[in-house]
Amino acid sequence: MSPTIFRDGSFRFYFFSREEPKIHVHVQCPDGEAKYWLEPVVALAQNHGLSDQQVRAAQRLVEEHIGEIRSAWTKHFGS
Repeated sequence: MSPTIFRDGSFRFYFFSREEPKIHVHVQCPDGEAKYWLEPVVALAQNHGLSDQQVRAAQRLVEEHIGEIRSAWTKHFGS
């Protein structure tokens, strides 16, 4: 299961239900996908196919929606 947290343009932000416990979010678009750590600061963990511009745009969206992402993480995985 990989619940969608939100969408913005061609980006989809989501979690994988069976993955590591460190808080993070996955971002997918038609060109590829990336993974961002949320702690201690928002940082790119992996990138598969996204351009530098897409990586920056996705990270900006993660930073703008960090409260929503954290809330969704807690709701989905527990505290």
